[in-house]
Order: sequence, then structure tokens, then C-alpha cells
Amino acid sequence: MTDRLQMLEPLYREWNAKINVISRKDMDAFYAHHVQHSLAIAEYLQRTGLEESFAHSAVLDLGTGGGFPGIPLAIRYPEAQFTLCDSVGKKTLVASAVAESLGLCNVEVVNARAESLGRTFDWVVSRAVASLTDFYPWVKGRFRKGILYLKGGDVAEEIAPLMARHHLRPGSVHVWPVSAWQDDPWYEGKLVIHIEK
Repeated sequence: MTDRLQMLEPLYREWNAKINVISRKDMDAFYAHHVQHSLAIAEYLQRTGLEESFAHSAVLDLGTGGGFPGIPLAIRYPEAQFTLCDSVGKKTLVASAVAESLGLCNVEVVNARAESLGRTFDWVVSRAVASLTDFYPWVKGRFRKGILYLKGGDVAEEIAPLMARHHLRPGSVHVWPVSAWQDDPWYEGKLVIHIEK
């Protein structure tokens, strides 16, 4: 696993020179801002006892961009099947090329909108592609176990209307601060939001 994670930065540097999917200044903190941030989902799963449920499941990474959080999670969980979906073709080109270079047989990359997938997954993961109230309708009815969403800021303003609008049961939305795991100031205010089925 570690070898593949270490291969990510040179691959993304090479691709980023051709197709800009990660801001140039962000490349200097590539592991912290992209790989470790993605793996915060794995840390949350481990701490909550949900890892086994996730490790052998079908996972949709919606709005994957160049492959985050899907590719680091696919490296961590080789028995899970990941579908990385984004509506921007150049981003899926990068995600697909990186997955292929790493020999990730558990990754399928799809250039599409969520509504067109026509499949149900066990889990949905994503990294701040939209507000929770906008994101949830895209995946409603498309997951069996839950959503794991990486987001920052004051999410209380999003969670209350989300729960009301979609009649989510009390206690079905959990918020975990990534700073409980990573001491870097960059993670202050960054969260894993877990929405149970």
C-alpha cells in the first residue's frame, strides 16, 4: 500500500503539468492536502468500527476530480470496488491514467453525471463538491449503507435543512473533526460527515 501511495505525487506532478487538476501551489503540500485528507475517511471508519463494512463494498466517489478521495481509498481498500465519477472529462482522464499506472484493478472511472449512473452502491464518498443540501439529492436512493463526505467550515447551517428537507432521522448525521487525527493547522475546521442510510 505504501509504495502505491508514494507513487501518487510523481504521477500527479506529471499529469498536472499537462492538465491542471490540482492548483500548482497546492502540489507542494500534495500528501497532506490530498492523500492524507482523503485517508481521513479511512481513519474515521477505523475509529467507528465501520471499516470492515467499507472494505468489501461497492463505493461511488462522486465528483472525484483527479481521483480524490477515491484513489487513495482504493489503494487502502483493495477488496472494495470503486467507481470514480466526474462530469468533467479532462479530470476523469487524469484519474483513469493514474489508476491504470498504479495497476488499481478495483477502480472504474466514469465521465458522467451522478443521475445517469443507474446503479446503487454501498457507500458514497466525496470531497466538498457542493453543499450538503445540493449533494444529497444527487445520491439519494443510490446508496445502501451511507455517505462519507469531506467538508470544511460551519456545516451546522447545512445539516439542519438537509435533515428537515429529506426527513433524515435524528442521530443519522455524524460529524468528526479531522484535526482529532492530524495535528497540522491546515486540518482545522475540516470534517468527515457521515450520513447513515
